[in-house]
Amino acid sequence: MTTALITGSTAGIGAAFARRLATDGHNLVLVARDKERLDRQATELHDRHGVEASVLPADLATEEGITAVEERLRDRTDPVDLLVNNAGFGNKGRYLEVPMADELTMLRVHCEAVLRLTTAAVGGMRERGRGGVVNVASVAAFVPRGTYGASKAWVVQFTQGAAQDLAGSGVRLMALCPGFVRTEFHERAGMSVDNVPGWLWLDADKLVDAALRDLARGRSLSVPDPRYKTLVGASKLIPRGLMGKVSSRSGRKYGPQRGD
Repeated sequence: MTTALITGSTAGIGAAFARRLATDGHNLVLVARDKERLDRQATELHDRHGVEASVLPADLATEEGITAVEERLRDRTDPVDLLVNNAGFGNKGRYLEVPMADELTMLRVHCEAVLRLTTAAVGGMRERGRGGVVNVASVAAFVPRGTYGASKAWVVQFTQGAAQDLAGSGVRLMALCPGFVRTEFHERAGMSVDNVPGWLWLDADKLVDAALRDLARGRSLSVPDPRYKTLVGASKLIPRGLMGKVSSRSGRKYGPQRGD
């Protein structure tokens, strides 16, 4: 039986990945900051699906947290076959309105942690000749919208570049770029989404189904909805300055919550 490790597993997109993978019979390693929520989630998934679900409390904004997850991913005796780097968060405010410490924390969670955890996982996967990594980015990667969009653009570029370097190894890497998803993300960040049109909202479970289909097809980039595929395509044709103005009217941030 294969094992999947999911960061930010206790809510939103991370929880949807956990439900779907448990349904498919994968054992799980659940990672988030809140141990009580992790324990409840692990018990529920084990009781409902009969899979093994272990918990790893870790804050990926800290060196200790990243190191703990790296060590688990490097364990050759109980290998991880699928890594889902989902943990993330948004800061309320425009550039220069957000404290520098908060901006740096975002870069650590979105970029440093993704780089280090992907690297820790892929070494063993390449030796075994199989495995997969899903790095959750955002459609904000294609829109000029400050540090959040910039960090998610880095996730996309890093993942697609690494996927190209590992072609033929049996290891698949994919950047997942959702749009607005009904999760705790915006509430936690104190962001108003009252002006977001209803047709832009996605269901987390359907999003995960589409993402896993794209991973099985060997795609290095997944934009799992026709509406957002159209918007991403349009972003390549519309001047970036205009896209930035449109995104500021549609909402400050896109993406998954930290899942703690």
